[in-house]
Amino acid sequence: MIDRIHFGAACVGLLAAVGAHAAPDLSACAAIEADAARLECYDRLSGRADRRAADPKPSLLTENWELGGNPALFHLRRYKPVYLLPYFRASRPNPTPNSPSRGSTTSTPEQLDKTEAKFQLSFKTKILNDIFGSNGDLWAAYTQSSRWQLYNRDHSRPFRETNYEPEAMFVWRTNEGILGMRARYLALGINHQSNGQGGALSRSWNRVIGAIALESGQWTVTIRPWWRATEHGTEDDNPDLADYAGRGEILATRVFGGHVLSLEARHSLRGGDRSHGSLRADWAFPINERLKGHIQWFNGYGESLIDYNHRATYLGLGFSLVEWH
Repeated sequence: MIDRIHFGAACVGLLAAVGAHAAPDLSACAAIEADAARLECYDRLSGRADRRAADPKPSLLTENWELGGNPALFHLRRYKPVYLLPYFRASRPNPTPNSPSRGSTTSTPEQLDKTEAKFQLSFKTKILNDIFGSNGDLWAAYTQSSRWQLYNRDHSRPFRETNYEPEAMFVWRTNEGILGMRARYLALGINHQSNGQGGALSRSWNRVIGAIALESGQWTVTIRPWWRATEHGTEDDNPDLADYAGRGEILATRVFGGHVLSLEARHSLRGGDRSHGSLRADWAFPINERLKGHIQWFNGYGESLIDYNHRATYLGLGFSLVEWH
């Protein structure tokens, strides 16, 4: 309260000086004892407070893709969510994974618990800046997600599936209006995803991925079509993978009051018996300044590579440290 009185008295003194056509006296600010109040007095006197109010916080996409033209390289940035879901339950476990090129894993079904744990790590970093004059950045990213039979004590709690996904992306910054939103960047990248296993359990593919990211307020919409690259010299691993895991996705994200809601839709972009897809919804809600609770729901095909042609519904509950973008 005393600081407020001192600050108010200083402001009155400044107004009186200006009203008398006298030069403002910096001593009025210097007389304020509280550091924060004294700094605010100086900022008001210099006009910096007004400029700060007119310069809003950078948007999610601007900050995390450095769309303002930040020249710094090799700084780790958020990419996909980072979370731990101790409860991740499948409506229909897949005890005999199979594919047309690999056949079935075993004639004896695996003993799988419906409930397991899932966690994901993800980050990206810019490795080249302004490749074409004042625009065009090259990014590298890595995502890893694991499904762990944590509660399957009778079978030594195995890691059921881990997916590894390195990628590189060329990002072109823009700010054009489209569909009532602002297109903030265009991207083209190469992506490898595999589960690191061999034989009948092997799953992998390489893709060329395009992207356009749209933004309006706290809404972001990212559209990503992709094309599978042929593996020269060998037969494609799981040739029907794109008919289940999809040929493109749309991700919509909304941020409000510390909450993050996202909906991701994928589809094979084919008809008839090749028409498959999935929906994933995530809700992250604040627990404290650094930790969020996380709820994930998935329905469809391709929750993981090993289950790319297996349809199920999954519900996950846990915690997250980093959300989309």
